[in-house]
Amino acid sequence: MTSLPEALPGAKKLGLVIDLDTCVGCQACATNCKEWNTSGHMAPLPDHNPYSAGQEGVWFNRVHSYEAGEGEEGRTVHFPRSCMHCETPACVTVCPTGASYKRAEDGIVLVNTDICIGCQLCAWACPYGAREFDDDAGVMKKCTLCVDRIYNETIPEERRVPACVSTCPAQARHFGDLGDPNSDVSKLVADRGGYGLMPELDYKPVNRYLPPRLAPKADAGPPRDAGPLPSQITNPLLRWVDKVLSR
Repeated sequence: MTSLPEALPGAKKLGLVIDLDTCVGCQACATNCKEWNTSGHMAPLPDHNPYSAGQEGVWFNRVHSYEAGEGEEGRTVHFPRSCMHCETPACVTVCPTGASYKRAEDGIVLVNTDICIGCQLCAWACPYGAREFDDDAGVMKKCTLCVDRIYNETIPEERRVPACVSTCPAQARHFGDLGDPNSDVSKLVADRGGYGLMPELDYKPVNRYLPPRLAPKADAGPPRDAGPLPSQITNPLLRWVDKVLSR
């Protein structure tokens, strides 16, 4: 089985922060992820019967939509899902060949497809459903945080973010070093009470979700003054105007 790298003090923990309050479920993240990775590090990403009801393929980002709450408290929540790049990922430790591995320098979890035998043990071990089996190649694939993009010096520095982050029209996705408490993403998580999924499993997911904000309740304020009754209007002109406008 594959060993995890030794945790180094101050090491980077690159990951995503996803704002469930502003995600509109447009699928732009999934689409751009597919576009970039089809010709990138984990290429190709196959599709089978893409325009039929029985479509199948490899997608590193998937967006699920749910109805949460009831009545005035109800709302639609769009929930993007991808690899969490856990600190102690079970998908790595169950791998019999070392194909699944975690990088010590930035915490990204990757797959070496040259030595992957397609046993799918990692998919069974991952509680987040983040592993994708490529039927064409017979190997497992997954989100790489666009490792071939974020370190690409031919791309302007401000654009060296995962494809899903660069394309989000609602700016619901953020990328950075969650191992640095002073980073923008860490401050955002602290300010909004961000959380990792299923912490009770102790896989220590790096990615964080920002919870939806509660909708402000309408303040009725003090009762409005209904104004004088018609019988209380003594001015004949105003009484006539009130009669006309009340028709």
